Amino acid sequence: MERFFAILGVADWVEFWWVAFGLFGQMMFTGRFLIQWIASERARRSVVPLAFWYFSLIGGVILLSYAIHRHDPVFILGQSLGVFIYTRNLWLIRREMRDAG
Repeated sequence: MERFFAILGVADWVEFWWVAFGLFGQMMFTGRFLIQWIASERARRSVVPLAFWYFSLIGGVILLSYAIHRHDPVFILGQSLGVFIYTRNLWLIRREMRDAG
């Protein structure tokens, strides 16, 4: 088990689960690009589906939590701005849908 922890750069199970949590956030964040790409290919034009913004927000919040846990100011700053932008885009989309309906 020590070698496995060393490969991941963790000292114990708590840190292991934080790394697993961070990797899940990164997968969510990466998944948004796949969603956008598939939607654009299907539409045969550039499309940003609603799911893109939800994946961005969920992945961003998880990565921000991970960055805060790791005390990484560069990562914290980058993810904080992203979370704000994703939330704002979802709010604008919701308002537009409400006004249209």
